[in-house]
Amino acid sequence: MEPLKVWTERDGALLRLRLARPKANIVDAAMILALHAALKEHAGTNTLRGVLLDAEGPHFSFGASVEEHLPANCAQMLASLHALLLELLEFPAPVLVAVRGQCLGGGLELAMAGGPIFATPEAQLGQPEIKLGVLAPAASVLLPYRVNQTVAEDLLLSGRAMSGKEALGCGLVHAVADDPEAAALAYFEQHLQDRSAAALACALAAARGGMLRDVRRRLGEVEHLYLERLMRTQDANEGLAAFMAKRQPSWTHT
Repeated sequence: MEPLKVWTERDGALLRLRLARPKANIVDAAMILALHAALKEHAGTNTLRGVLLDAEGPHFSFGASVEEHLPANCAQMLASLHALLLELLEFPAPVLVAVRGQCLGGGLELAMAGGPIFATPEAQLGQPEIKLGVLAPAASVLLPYRVNQTVAEDLLLSGRAMSGKEALGCGLVHAVADDPEAAALAYFEQHLQDRSAAALACALAAARGGMLRDVRRRLGEVEHLYLERLMRTQDANEGLAAFMAKRQPSWTHT
Protein backbone atom coordinates (compact mmCIF):
# COMPACT_ATOMS: atom_id res chain seq x y z
CA MET A 1 0.00 0.00 0.00
CA GLU A 2 1.13 3.53 -0.73
CA PRO A 3 1.94 5.30 2.55
CA LEU A 4 0.39 8.60 1.46
CA LYS A 5 -2.76 9.65 -0.39
CA VAL A 6 -2.44 12.82 -2.45
CA TRP A 7 -5.11 14.81 -4.29
CA THR A 8 -6.25 18.36 -4.95
CA GLU A 9 -9.57 20.10 -4.33
CA ARG A 10 -11.21 23.48 -4.92
CA ASP A 11 -9.96 23.80 -8.53
CA GLY A 12 -6.37 23.32 -7.47
CA ALA A 13 -6.52 25.72 -4.52
CA LEU A 14 -6.10 23.03 -1.85
CA LEU A 15 -3.62 20.15 -1.76
CA ARG A 16 -4.66 17.18 0.38
CA LEU A 17 -2.02 14.94 1.98
CA ARG A 18 -3.23 11.99 4.04
CA LEU A 19 -0.98 9.61 5.96
CA ALA A 20 -2.40 6.27 4.87
CA ARG A 21 -0.93 3.47 6.96
CA PRO A 22 -3.20 3.26 10.00
CA LYS A 23 -3.29 2.75 12.82
CA ALA A 24 0.27 3.86 13.53
CA ASN A 25 1.01 5.99 10.43
CA ILE A 26 4.73 5.65 11.22
CA VAL A 27 6.92 8.41 9.78
CA ASP A 28 9.49 6.05 8.27
CA ALA A 29 11.69 6.29 5.18
CA ALA A 30 8.83 5.36 2.84
CA MET A 31 6.48 7.96 4.35
CA ILE A 32 9.18 10.64 4.25
CA LEU A 33 9.92 9.86 0.59
CA ALA A 34 6.24 10.02 -0.33
CA LEU A 35 5.74 13.35 1.44
CA HIS A 36 8.86 14.76 -0.19
CA ALA A 37 7.65 13.71 -3.65
CA ALA A 38 4.20 15.24 -3.11
CA LEU A 39 5.60 18.54 -1.85
CA LYS A 40 8.11 18.72 -4.69
CA GLU A 41 5.43 18.00 -7.30
CA HIS A 42 3.05 20.70 -6.06
CA ALA A 43 5.44 23.41 -4.82
CA GLY A 44 5.28 25.14 -8.21
CA THR A 45 1.49 25.15 -8.49
CA ASN A 46 0.72 28.87 -8.75
CA THR A 47 -2.95 28.51 -7.77
CA LEU A 48 -2.27 26.71 -4.48
CA ARG A 49 -3.53 28.56 -1.40
CA GLY A 50 -3.25 25.83 1.17
CA VAL A 51 -2.43 22.25 2.14
CA LEU A 52 -4.35 20.02 4.53
CA LEU A 53 -2.29 17.27 6.13
CA ASP A 54 -4.31 14.63 8.00
CA ALA A 55 -4.30 10.87 8.56
CA GLU A 56 -6.38 7.75 8.13
CA GLY A 57 -7.46 5.79 11.18
CA PRO A 58 -7.82 6.75 14.82
CA HIS A 59 -4.34 8.25 15.21
CA PHE A 60 -2.35 10.89 13.37
CA SER A 61 1.01 9.17 13.94
CA PHE A 62 2.80 7.16 16.61
CA GLY A 63 6.04 8.81 15.45
CA ALA A 64 9.19 7.91 13.59
CA SER A 65 10.43 4.38 13.04
CA VAL A 66 12.46 3.28 16.08
CA GLU A 67 14.16 0.62 13.94
CA GLU A 68 15.43 3.33 11.61
CA HIS A 69 16.80 5.26 14.60
CA LEU A 70 19.12 2.45 15.63
CA PRO A 71 22.83 3.36 15.38
CA ALA A 72 23.39 1.88 11.92
CA ASN A 73 20.66 3.98 10.31
CA CYS A 74 20.01 7.01 12.50
CA ALA A 75 22.27 9.47 10.63
CA GLN A 76 20.45 8.88 7.34
CA MET A 77 17.05 8.90 9.05
CA LEU A 78 17.67 12.19 10.82
CA ALA A 79 18.99 13.84 7.67
CA SER A 80 15.98 12.78 5.58
CA LEU A 81 13.42 13.69 8.24
CA HIS A 82 14.96 17.10 8.87
CA ALA A 83 15.13 17.81 5.14
CA LEU A 84 11.39 17.04 4.92
CA LEU A 85 10.59 19.32 7.85
CA LEU A 86 12.50 22.15 6.21
CA GLU A 87 10.55 21.53 2.99
CA LEU A 88 7.31 21.90 4.92
CA LEU A 89 8.51 25.06 6.65
CA GLU A 90 9.56 26.54 3.30
CA PHE A 91 6.50 25.39 1.35
CA PRO A 92 4.94 28.38 -0.48
CA ALA A 93 1.39 27.75 0.81
CA PRO A 94 0.06 27.43 4.37
CA VAL A 95 0.02 23.85 5.64
CA LEU A 96 -2.94 23.10 7.92
CA VAL A 97 -2.73 19.96 10.07
CA ALA A 98 -5.66 17.95 11.44
CA VAL A 99 -4.84 15.66 14.38
CA ARG A 100 -6.83 12.85 15.94
CA GLY A 101 -5.66 10.38 18.57
CA GLN A 102 -1.95 10.10 19.16
CA CYS A 103 0.45 12.56 17.57
CA LEU A 104 3.80 11.65 19.04
CA GLY A 105 7.52 11.90 18.37
CA GLY A 106 8.27 12.36 14.70
CA GLY A 107 4.54 12.69 14.07
CA LEU A 108 4.37 15.82 16.21
CA GLU A 109 7.56 17.14 14.62
CA LEU A 110 5.85 16.70 11.24
CA ALA A 111 2.75 18.54 12.46
CA MET A 112 4.80 21.40 13.94
CA ALA A 113 6.59 21.94 10.63
CA GLY A 114 3.22 22.76 9.12
CA GLY A 115 1.09 25.70 10.09
CA PRO A 116 -1.88 25.79 12.45
CA ILE A 117 -2.77 22.48 14.10
CA PHE A 118 -6.44 21.54 14.56
CA ALA A 119 -6.95 18.71 17.06
CA THR A 120 -9.66 16.86 18.88
CA PRO A 121 -9.91 17.77 22.58
CA GLU A 122 -8.78 14.25 23.52
CA ALA A 123 -5.86 14.06 21.07
CA GLN A 124 -2.50 13.24 22.65
CA LEU A 125 0.50 15.31 21.56
CA GLY A 126 3.96 14.69 22.93
CA GLN A 127 7.63 13.85 22.50
CA PRO A 128 8.27 10.55 24.33
CA GLU A 129 11.84 10.06 23.05
CA ILE A 130 13.41 10.75 26.46
CA LYS A 131 11.75 7.57 27.76
CA LEU A 132 13.96 5.62 25.34
CA GLY A 133 17.12 7.35 26.53
CA VAL A 134 17.30 9.62 23.49
CA LEU A 135 15.98 13.06 22.56
CA ALA A 136 13.74 14.66 19.96
CA PRO A 137 16.10 16.65 17.71
CA ALA A 138 13.62 18.56 15.53
CA ALA A 139 11.17 19.11 18.38
CA SER A 140 14.00 20.59 20.45
CA VAL A 141 14.28 23.26 17.76
CA LEU A 142 10.62 23.71 16.79
CA LEU A 143 8.81 23.55 20.14
CA PRO A 144 10.19 26.85 21.51
CA TYR A 145 8.71 28.56 18.43
CA ARG A 146 5.32 26.99 19.12
CA VAL A 147 5.17 27.39 22.90
CA ASN A 148 7.30 29.10 25.53
CA GLN A 149 10.63 27.68 26.66
CA THR A 150 9.22 26.33 29.94
CA VAL A 151 6.51 24.30 28.21
CA ALA A 152 8.96 23.11 25.55
CA GLU A 153 11.35 21.81 28.20
CA ASP A 154 8.49 20.18 30.09
CA LEU A 155 7.46 18.15 27.04
CA LEU A 156 11.02 17.33 25.99
CA LEU A 157 12.30 16.31 29.43
CA SER A 158 9.22 14.55 30.82
CA GLY A 159 8.20 12.74 27.66
CA ARG A 160 4.59 13.25 28.65
CA ALA A 161 1.76 13.85 26.21
CA MET A 162 -0.73 16.68 26.53
CA SER A 163 -4.33 16.61 25.41
CA GLY A 164 -5.58 18.70 22.54
CA LYS A 165 -7.36 20.89 25.07
CA GLU A 166 -4.16 21.49 27.06
CA ALA A 167 -2.21 22.04 23.85
CA LEU A 168 -4.71 24.73 22.87
CA GLY A 169 -4.06 26.54 26.14
CA CYS A 170 -0.30 26.75 25.56
CA GLY A 171 -0.51 27.61 21.86
CA LEU A 172 0.73 24.32 20.43
CA VAL A 173 -2.71 23.77 18.88
CA HIS A 174 -4.61 26.49 17.02
CA ALA A 175 -8.11 25.12 17.65
CA VAL A 176 -9.85 22.06 19.06
CA ALA A 177 -12.84 20.44 17.40
CA ASP A 178 -14.52 17.05 17.37
CA ASP A 179 -13.92 17.05 13.60
CA PRO A 180 -10.50 18.67 13.12
CA GLU A 181 -10.50 18.11 9.35
CA ALA A 182 -13.76 20.05 9.03
CA ALA A 183 -12.36 22.79 11.27
CA ALA A 184 -9.24 23.05 9.13
CA LEU A 185 -11.32 23.17 5.94
CA ALA A 186 -13.49 25.92 7.44
CA TYR A 187 -10.33 27.90 8.26
CA PHE A 188 -9.14 27.46 4.69
CA GLU A 189 -12.46 28.60 3.26
CA GLN A 190 -12.70 31.63 5.53
CA HIS A 191 -9.11 32.84 5.54
CA LEU A 192 -7.13 31.41 2.60
CA GLN A 193 -9.28 30.35 -0.35
CA ASP A 194 -9.98 33.88 -1.59
CA ARG A 195 -6.44 35.17 -1.07
CA SER A 196 -3.74 35.62 -3.69
CA ALA A 197 -1.48 32.57 -3.82
CA ALA A 198 1.44 34.84 -4.69
CA ALA A 199 0.74 37.08 -1.70
CA LEU A 200 0.43 34.09 0.64
CA ALA A 201 3.77 32.72 -0.53
CA CYS A 202 5.48 36.06 0.03
CA ALA A 203 3.78 36.51 3.42
CA LEU A 204 5.01 33.09 4.56
CA ALA A 205 8.56 33.87 3.41
CA ALA A 206 8.46 37.19 5.24
CA ALA A 207 7.02 35.78 8.46
CA ARG A 208 9.36 32.80 8.62
CA GLY A 209 12.60 34.24 7.28
CA GLY A 210 14.40 34.62 10.59
CA MET A 211 12.89 31.44 11.99
CA LEU A 212 14.01 29.39 8.98
CA ARG A 213 17.57 30.61 9.22
CA ASP A 214 17.66 29.74 12.90
CA VAL A 215 15.93 26.36 12.47
CA ARG A 216 18.29 25.32 9.67
CA ARG A 217 21.34 26.20 11.80
CA ARG A 218 19.97 24.62 14.97
CA LEU A 219 18.93 21.38 13.24
CA GLY A 220 22.54 20.92 12.18
CA GLU A 221 23.75 21.53 15.72
CA VAL A 222 21.25 19.15 17.29
CA GLU A 223 21.95 16.45 14.70
CA HIS A 224 25.62 16.67 15.66
CA LEU A 225 24.76 16.44 19.37
CA TYR A 226 22.53 13.43 18.72
CA LEU A 227 25.01 11.51 16.59
CA GLU A 228 28.34 12.44 18.15
CA ARG A 229 27.40 12.61 21.82
CA LEU A 230 24.05 11.02 22.63
CA MET A 231 24.43 7.91 20.44
CA ARG A 232 27.80 7.20 22.02
CA THR A 233 26.22 6.79 25.44
CA GLN A 234 25.33 3.39 26.83
CA ASP A 235 21.88 4.55 27.87
CA ALA A 236 20.80 5.64 24.38
CA ASN A 237 21.69 2.27 22.93
CA GLU A 238 20.15 0.46 25.92
CA GLY A 239 16.91 2.41 25.66
CA LEU A 240 16.47 1.65 21.98
CA ALA A 241 17.41 -2.01 22.46
CA ALA A 242 14.96 -2.32 25.37
CA PHE A 243 12.16 -0.83 23.27
CA MET A 244 12.83 -3.29 20.47
CA ALA A 245 12.90 -6.19 22.95
CA LYS A 246 9.75 -4.90 24.71
CA ARG A 247 11.44 -4.78 28.11
CA GLN A 248 12.25 -2.13 30.68
CA PRO A 249 15.59 -0.39 30.14
CA SER A 250 18.37 -0.67 32.68
CA TRP A 251 20.10 2.72 32.87
CA THR A 252 23.79 3.08 33.74
CA HIS A 253 23.58 6.90 33.47
CA THR A 254 26.55 6.85 31.09
